[in-house]
Amino acid sequence: MDRQALLARLDTDAALAFLARMVQHKSYSQTDGERALAAFMKDAMAGIGLEAELTPVPGERVNAVGRLRGTGGGKSLLFNGHIDTNPVTEGWTVDPWGGKIDDRFIYGIGCSNMKAGDAAYFCAVKTLIEAGVKLRGDVILTYVVGELQGGIGTFALMEQGLRADYFVNSEPTDLQAMTMHAAALSFVIELVGDTRHLSKREEAVDAILAACDLIPRMTAMKLSGARSPEHETINRVHVGVVHGALGKDLHEWRPPQVADFVRLKGSARYATGQTEDGVLADLRCELDALEARFPGLKATVLSDNQRGTPTMPTFEVAKTSPIVQAINKAYREVRGTEQPTGAITPPGFYGTDAGHLLHSGGMEGIVCGPGGRYNTMPDERVDIEDYLDMIRVYMLTILEVCG
Repeated sequence: MDRQALLARLDTDAALAFLARMVQHKSYSQTDGERALAAFMKDAMAGIGLEAELTPVPGERVNAVGRLRGTGGGKSLLFNGHIDTNPVTEGWTVDPWGGKIDDRFIYGIGCSNMKAGDAAYFCAVKTLIEAGVKLRGDVILTYVVGELQGGIGTFALMEQGLRADYFVNSEPTDLQAMTMHAAALSFVIELVGDTRHLSKREEAVDAILAACDLIPRMTAMKLSGARSPEHETINRVHVGVVHGALGKDLHEWRPPQVADFVRLKGSARYATGQTEDGVLADLRCELDALEARFPGLKATVLSDNQRGTPTMPTFEVAKTSPIVQAINKAYREVRGTEQPTGAITPPGFYGTDAGHLLHSGGMEGIVCGPGGRYNTMPDERVDIEDYLDMIRVYMLTILEVCG
C-alpha cells in the first residue's frame, strides 16, 4: 500500500469522536476524573492490540502506557502527552466537557492542552494497525499525569526505566516543529524602604515607587549568556504578583504612611546554556541599579522553585536530528510545504515534559502537536483540519522512524 492510500484510510469521524470522548472526561489534576481517563486510555490501547498498563505516580496517581511491539531491527518511538487539564474559567459559551464539534472546530477544556495531541497519536497507531502495517521498531504511547505539577508523571516513567530511541511530545505547537524551549525560574523579590507619614514623604524611601520603577525594567530585561539570537528569543522575565504595604506582614490599615515593604513574585524563562544561578545574578544586577536610584532601599532576590519536586528543564534538539528530519518530511508530504522549525514562540516560553525525556531519559525528540492558537482560554478549541493533519503526520513519522 502506498503512503497516500494509507493516509486515506484514516477514519476522520471516528478520530473526532475519540477526541470528543476524551474531552468528556473531567480530568482535572489530582482528581478521580484524571484516574478515570488514564483507565480509559489503557482500555482503548488494549482494545487495538497494544500491551497496556497503568503505572504508578507519586500521590496515588497513575500513567497509562501502551506498547506496539515491532518485528525487530527498527528504531523505537515514544509518544508523550499529559491528560490532566487546567480548570474551567469564566466566559465559556459552550459546555467545557461536551466535546462539541462544528464545521471547523472541536471544543472543550484541555482539547488544545493537550487532548488533541493525545488522541492524534492514538489514532495514528490505530489506523496503521487496521491497515495491517507491520513495523520493525516498537511504538510506545504514554498518557501521563502531573505535567501541571512540574512533569511528575513523565519523571516517574523515566525513573521506572522507560526508554525509546526517539520521542515526540505532542504539546500544542500548531503543528510546528519546536526544537527548543525554555526552563522556568520562579523568584521572589523583596524591597525594604524607610517609612514616614505622608507629610514627610520626602524623607522616606518608598518601596512602592521603587517597585513601579523596577517592574517595567524587568519586563524589558535581556538575560546574559544566550548561546545565539535564537536562544535569546525564548528569554523572558515577568512579574505576576505585587504586594506592598507596611512591614513584612503587609499591614494595610494605615494608608497615610509611605509603604516600606513590597514583595514581588515572578518567573524568568531561560534557554539551554543559561542557568538558574545566571538568571539570579542578572536579577541581582538589576536590583543593584534600583538601589542606586533609590538611596536607602534594600532589595533581595531568591529562587522560589519548589524543592523536592521536579521542575521543567530546558529542551533542545538539533534541527539535523533524525526525528526532526522525519517529522519535517512527514509534514511536507501531508501539507505540501516546509514545516516551521526552531524555537517557536509562544510555545517556546512554556515548559513541557520534553525536558524530562531529554535530561532524565537521554532521548532525542521533538515537540509537535495540534492546537495552540486557542489554548487555555474560554471556548478552548482545535481546528479540525489541524487535528486530522497531525494524525497523518504522526502516521508518516512512525513509518519513517520505526520502519
